[in-house]
Amino acid sequence: MQNEPNRPRRRREQYKHIVSSGSALVLLCILTLLFGSTWYVSYYPDIALPFYRRGNWVVIAIYAALVYLFFKVYGGFKVGYLRRTDMIFSQLMSIFGANVLAYLQISVIARDFAAVKPMLLLTAAEMVVVICWTLLSQKIYFMLYPPRRLIIVYGSPSAAALVTKMSYRVDKYMICESISAVRDFHEICGKIAQYDGVIIHDIPTGMRNDLVKFCFEKHIRAYIVPKISDIILRGAEDLRLFDTPLLLCRNYGLTFEQRMVKRAFDLVFCLIALIPAAPLMLLCAIAVKLCDGGPVLYRQKRLTEGGREFYVYKFRSMIPDAEAQGGAQLASDNDSRITPVGRVLRKCRLDELPQLFNILRGDMSVVGPRPERPELCREYEKSFPEFRFRLQIKAGLTGYAQVTGVYDTTPYDKLRMDLMYIESYSLLRDIQIILLTIKLVLFPWKKTNAELMHPEGEVKHEQENKEEKR
Repeated sequence: MQNEPNRPRRRREQYKHIVSSGSALVLLCILTLLFGSTWYVSYYPDIALPFYRRGNWVVIAIYAALVYLFFKVYGGFKVGYLRRTDMIFSQLMSIFGANVLAYLQISVIARDFAAVKPMLLLTAAEMVVVICWTLLSQKIYFMLYPPRRLIIVYGSPSAAALVTKMSYRVDKYMICESISAVRDFHEICGKIAQYDGVIIHDIPTGMRNDLVKFCFEKHIRAYIVPKISDIILRGAEDLRLFDTPLLLCRNYGLTFEQRMVKRAFDLVFCLIALIPAAPLMLLCAIAVKLCDGGPVLYRQKRLTEGGREFYVYKFRSMIPDAEAQGGAQLASDNDSRITPVGRVLRKCRLDELPQLFNILRGDMSVVGPRPERPELCREYEKSFPEFRFRLQIKAGLTGYAQVTGVYDTTPYDKLRMDLMYIESYSLLRDIQIILLTIKLVLFPWKKTNAELMHPEGEVKHEQENKEEKR
């Protein structure tokens, strides 16, 4: 029988969610018990008007909810998905965020600033717990679920870049074989049946559909690199015309209600963010001025919704007239045009604080595709005209591509991630992206692909674009 070697693994797969959810529940319970002990021992006795029993339960339940939400945003429960170090880092960030909010909550209840020492001791104890839990749970997980043995079916040389990326996670993926899409279809199916899963990369649409159906029938996991049309279909609405199912692609970006909610959120966020940002902006302005005596702000023409041009404002991080000779060009990590102060501002994203005023004016949104320069957009569109699809909504101060990218993001991949954001927009997604952005600002060495993108590699996906048109 085909795919017989995979039957034991498939039998174990159905319990994977139970294993990961169960271990996450254990961790959440331990952290909640630690907070409950700290509350009853260190804070509850000093409350002037203490709660009754159920009131204490509510305080502890709120803490559990905070921990859960932060872990959900930062991926702290994703056993086996994130690397061990990334998972520990995400959990420590979650604990820090939850404990800060819990301390503020306790201070409000106590009507005074509560003692900090118990919360610091709680944080230290929780750090030990999450590190031990991560090491143990990851070890058990990979004992139960070793790396998947995969085969890649490719249609263009650009598949090599994906193989390189997946090779960094040999604990999760093991690419054992590759086969070209030009080979006989039945031969390809026979090869796929010998493995735990298949990666389908840049192959003709008809053949890809047949392979997806084959994998569905044989219960074989398939990792598919999406085309632009696939991402558009993901945002389609299910309809039924009598007994015929339909997919409706409205293709006009966000609905009127979504635009209203997004704009209201932008205004509220900016008005609140300007309170802590104002002193930071003053310090940045002084530092830029003292560095070389040049102008503090720098404005540059960018594109936003519908291709409308506007001027984005930033703290100047380069020497004056940096593009007087070379014209429009992307900055590299070791760009000699970046000033010493500018290097620090870029590292911590502080150079983009003036864009809060762009958001208040309505040129930008807090979350959306990063605004590109008209000159660079025209260059990208020569290779893949679909690049302009990302202009269906306003440009953003931060975006999905910025918080999820890795070191080698290309414009084509950024386009796909931006379209994924547009097609699955929600206010909760915006809040999640903002929290992930805060993580990147606080820990700038966790770099995204936008920062480390190689300018000479920006037209890698011309072949993918041609294949999609086929």
